[in-house]
Amino acid sequence: MNNVGAGAVEIRIKDKGGIFRVIYVARFEEAIYVLHAFQKKSQKIRKADIELVKARYKALAEQRKQQ
Repeated sequence: MNNVGAGAVEIRIKDKGGIFRVIYVARFEEAIYVLHAFQKKSQKIRKADIELVKARYKALAEQRKQQ
């Protein structure tokens, strides 16, 4: 997930219910931040999901700068 931001990682989970993805950032010592979790219904990740993850990553980075 380098196109999202440094340290963003994706977990893929497949079970009887379908395929799920969790995108998170674990590079900060105080917490693991889950940016987005969703069920995949096609091979490609929707652009809206990627944009949401990028926006949340950017907001997290801004929040950390202010602290």
